[in-house]
Amino acid sequence: MNGNWLRVSPDELERAKTDLDWAHGIATAARDDDSERWTATDKAWNGLDFLLDRLGFDVPLVLGAESFVELPDVEPDSEEMFDFLENLEDDWGYGPPSYLTPGQVAAAATQLAGLTEDDLIRGVDPQELNRAEVYPGGWERPGELERVGHYLPDVRSFFAAAAKDGDAVICWLD
Repeated sequence: MNGNWLRVSPDELERAKTDLDWAHGIATAARDDDSERWTATDKAWNGLDFLLDRLGFDVPLVLGAESFVELPDVEPDSEEMFDFLENLEDDWGYGPPSYLTPGQVAAAATQLAGLTEDDLIRGVDPQELNRAEVYPGGWERPGELERVGHYLPDVRSFFAAAAKDGDAVICWLD
């Protein structure tokens, strides 16, 4: 499972809201070209999400805040949700993508600006992540928390550039 982000203009975001196939094509091309519009956190996505949430981040920048697809109001691990996702046409790997508005991207960039790798992992007990079943697990192994922190400079740069350009960000797991 890998966490991904794609920068899109407000106009592109509006088009994506009505044509996720088109947006998926843009995302695939950006990833294939290793474009500056795309970045990923590989398997560190859930650890990063957990650690940012632990620090009180307002914006869920890893999984996005806004949905392209209305999900049913059922338990996430329920049979109903499984059936829904299994029949979903807009699945980008592990469910549908979500997004952050340009305002949410700017807020995330502001919060990330002063955050260091040490800030992200300072005082964290690896067992806390294991107890929370944070993917991919094995957080007690040497260097695992630091591996998540390693992504922070790129994440900070990506969101700063997106905010500077007034972009939205599409978020997905694959």
